[in-house]
Amino acid sequence: MHQLSTYFVAISLAISVAATPLVQVREPNVRLPFKRFFNISGTTLPDIDRARAAHLKELGRTVSKRQSSFSVTNEAVIYVASVGVGSPPTTYSLIIDTGSSNTWVGADRAFVTTSTSVNTGRSVSVTYGSGSFSGTEYTDTVTLSSDLVITGQGVGVASRSSGFDGVDGILGIGPTDLTEGTVSGVSSVPTVTDNLFTQGTISEKVVGVFFAPTNTLETSNGELTFGGVDSSKISGSISYTSITSTSPSTFYFGIDESITYGSTGSTVLSSTAGIVDTGTTLLLIATDAFNRYVSLTGAVQDNATGLLRISSANYANLQSLFLNVGGTSYEFTANAQTWPRALNTAIGGSSSSIYLIVADLGSNSGEGLDFINGYVFLERYYSVYDTTNNRVGFAATSDTFSTLN
Repeated sequence: MHQLSTYFVAISLAISVAATPLVQVREPNVRLPFKRFFNISGTTLPDIDRARAAHLKELGRTVSKRQSSFSVTNEAVIYVASVGVGSPPTTYSLIIDTGSSNTWVGADRAFVTTSTSVNTGRSVSVTYGSGSFSGTEYTDTVTLSSDLVITGQGVGVASRSSGFDGVDGILGIGPTDLTEGTVSGVSSVPTVTDNLFTQGTISEKVVGVFFAPTNTLETSNGELTFGGVDSSKISGSISYTSITSTSPSTFYFGIDESITYGSTGSTVLSSTAGIVDTGTTLLLIATDAFNRYVSLTGAVQDNATGLLRISSANYANLQSLFLNVGGTSYEFTANAQTWPRALNTAIGGSSSSIYLIVADLGSNSGEGLDFINGYVFLERYYSVYDTTNNRVGFAATSDTFSTLN
C-alpha cells in the first residue's frame, strides 16, 4: 500500500487538479477553496478504491465494537482545503474526508497556539491504514470561511504522524460515530458539522455536494454546501432514503440499493446495503454483480489501467445502468459509465481505448457493504447528507445526461 504522501507527488502519473467548490450557508458565493489530487502513481484506480473499501468495512466493524483504533486508506481522489485554526488563525492544508470524522493538524506545519487554544490534556490517536497520527486533543476556533467560524472545535494536535507528507492533517466530515474511542476520556468528538449546527451557524446538520463531469486536468467543478442545498444545481426535486440499518454500511452514509441494466431490467446487483462516498473514485460493485456486468457489456479487463475496456462495437450497444434507491430509479447512462477519454493517458491507458468506471469491489455480495457510489456517480447526481433526519438524498442535475466523457 502506498503511503499517503503519494497523493502529493506531481509527476507524470500523479495528476494535480485544482478545484474550488462553493460552501454555501445563507448567502451565495461563500467559498472554501479546495485543491484536488489524483493518487494514481504506481498503482491503478480500482486497486486504490478496493483498498479503501476493504478498510471502510473494517472501520465499520470496529466502530460497532467500540474499539479505539480505526483504519481507512488512500483514496484515488482527495480534496484539500485551507482551514484556519486559532485566533488570529493559522492556515493549514487539510484533507476533506467523509470516511473519517476527527479534525487534526500538525503533520507538516506545526500547530500554533493562540489565545483560543485550550489543551484538554486528553490523548488522541487515529490509524488510517497507511498513515496515522497521535498527540493531544485541543479545543480551538476553526475558520472555514468568513461565514463559517466554529468556536471550541475539538482539534487533534499531532506529536507524531506518518504518511501525510505535503499536508497538515484532516478535516473529518463523516458521521460522528467514527470518532468513538479516538480521544481518551470522552465517548466521541463533535464534528465540524455538529458544531456549526449547535452554534447556530446552520439550521440543519445537512451537507449538499455537487460535482460536474470534467475531461480536463484543471477545473473548478465542485460545490460543498453546509446547512442546506443549492437549488440552482438541481433539476427537479430531491428524493430521500433512510440510512440503512445494515452493518457496517450503517456507520457511514449507507443506503439500500439495487442495480439493473438496460430497458429489460437485467439484474446486476440485488437489493443490498452499501455507501455513498466522495472519497471513492469509481462505482464499485460486489464481485458477483461485477461479473454479471462484464457478461452484459462484453467488456474485458485492461491490465494497464485496471479498468474494464470495451470495444467500439460493444460500446455502441452499451445500455444504461439504473441505480434503484428508495423507490426512485437513477439512470446512469453509457457516457456516465465511461472514463473521460481525454484523460485516458493520464491513468496509463491508450488514447484510442474506451474504459468503463464500474469496477470490482473485491468481495461478493452479502457482507453488509456491497457497493460504493463514488464521485463518478456524484458527478451525475446532486447528493445530500442529512444527519438531522438520518437520510441521504439525490437529485438530477443538468449534468445527469451529459455526454462529455
